[in-house]
Amino acid sequence: MNLMNNAVINTPQPVNEPILGYAPGSPEKKAVKAALAEMAGKELEIPLIIGGQAVKTGNMGKAVMPHDHKHVLATYHKAGAKEVQMAIEAAINAQQMWQSFRWEERCAIFLRVADLLSTKYRALINAGAMLAGGKNIFQAEIDAACEFIDFLRFNVRYAQEIYERQPVSSPGVWNYVQHRPLEGFVFAVTPFNFTAIAGNLPTAPAIMGNTVVWKPASSLVYTPYLIMQILEEAGLPPGVINFVPGSGASVGDVCLADSRLSGVHFTGSTRVFQSMWKTIGSNIANYRSYPRIVGETGGKDFVFAHASAEIKPLATALVRGSFEYQGQKCSAASRAYIPKSIWPAVEAEVRAQMTRIKMGSPVDFTNFVGAVIDKAAFDSIAGYIDYAKNNDGAEVIIGGNCDDSVGYFIEPTVILASDPHFKTMVEEIFGPVLTIYVYEDDKFEETLDLCDTSSMYALTGAIFGNDRRAVSFAAGKLEHAAGNFYINDKPTGAVVGQQPFGGGRASGTNDKAGSQANLMRWVSTRTIKETFVPPADFVYPFMDEK
Repeated sequence: MNLMNNAVINTPQPVNEPILGYAPGSPEKKAVKAALAEMAGKELEIPLIIGGQAVKTGNMGKAVMPHDHKHVLATYHKAGAKEVQMAIEAAINAQQMWQSFRWEERCAIFLRVADLLSTKYRALINAGAMLAGGKNIFQAEIDAACEFIDFLRFNVRYAQEIYERQPVSSPGVWNYVQHRPLEGFVFAVTPFNFTAIAGNLPTAPAIMGNTVVWKPASSLVYTPYLIMQILEEAGLPPGVINFVPGSGASVGDVCLADSRLSGVHFTGSTRVFQSMWKTIGSNIANYRSYPRIVGETGGKDFVFAHASAEIKPLATALVRGSFEYQGQKCSAASRAYIPKSIWPAVEAEVRAQMTRIKMGSPVDFTNFVGAVIDKAAFDSIAGYIDYAKNNDGAEVIIGGNCDDSVGYFIEPTVILASDPHFKTMVEEIFGPVLTIYVYEDDKFEETLDLCDTSSMYALTGAIFGNDRRAVSFAAGKLEHAAGNFYINDKPTGAVVGQQPFGGGRASGTNDKAGSQANLMRWVSTRTIKETFVPPADFVYPFMDEK
């Protein structure tokens, strides 16, 4: 018996989680250092979690520290076809139970997760993002703690607002809509670079009443497993979210072939997303309903400067935007267009700032840059730097050294390109590499066109300048070049509830994580019309006279 069936309930008004400072001697710094020591001192065994049960396959993978790749944090069991099918069945079997919950009962679970992350597990989730994900404490705090907490709290409020949005009614008629969960299971495929995204992709559909099969990135299984444990502690029923690490083919092939697939929530590479979309298209006649496909993929994010730009803020945006978290953000600044008149001053300031960057273990809080995530990333990024060193059209002017003997370290690197179509100027690198093209001041408009057309991506971008006419002109010219556009700020750091995140073109479906738009993709609306006194005869008044 539901004792609250006559209540109209409001969710708590969400506010962005305050970012802790981790100043010397602060309690949060002491807590995270203790968590780092505890986490580094033991090796976890991570199972699959299917229908609330731990499942072990014996087919093992390793979670290592990127800055010390011989240090194993955990071994994890990999799902095969059998286990993925079990996870699908668990999700389908949990549907009726989960959808019988009132919406506010579902939301209460995720609000509790947010509070557990804000308090009891804050140090632990941040330490995991540092050791397993390679983030410094600030990057871990704004991601694994604050952004994920914000996703949960704001998504709960967005759910309420969606359910409240109702049509008008006419005399004698009551119209309303029901925002139903999708019919089937949602397949969530999450990336290595943000614990918050890893948590949001399965939980956003679940908040709206869907059940989920969740495949975390093989290079970030550790913090997703912690999230799964916190979800269970908060009261998430078995089978609502099923945790199945494994290879993309082992997990994805089974999920995409199942007729009950209702949606895909994806963040990762453009190539993988396009392959999944192609597979779904090939299988389209076999599905019970058309799957919702939501994806955020690659980027070749830009900073474009006008001659009126202030030098130090521009240089700071280049350094922070390109090298925070080793450039492993979908939004990281990867190319820049600088006018010739200010380039000498910009170059001098960038060099001055970069000489102060320290690189090393995130456990040393004085380090700004850490290691890239794994060997494959290291080899790919190093290959781009080698290409710039060995080909005409560009030169490495800052950094360029790589060393994977202990950790996967790539020195923050700046490439100066004389060819605006040079490989590193147009291809996604996903590492601490910035390529700069210096343009003639009188070629401002032409260079904006170049920026707009030379990349297939359209995720984030920034314009710097104090001349408002130039800034406004650039914003118009670059309207479709970025889904998140910044004026006099770096192109990274979107905040839930403030800057809904996503881009178009080859950067994804632009369904804006952290907004109502994203949650609307996980419901199927049913319109209901009730007529209080229905007509009793087919005759209309116009028929009374010839």
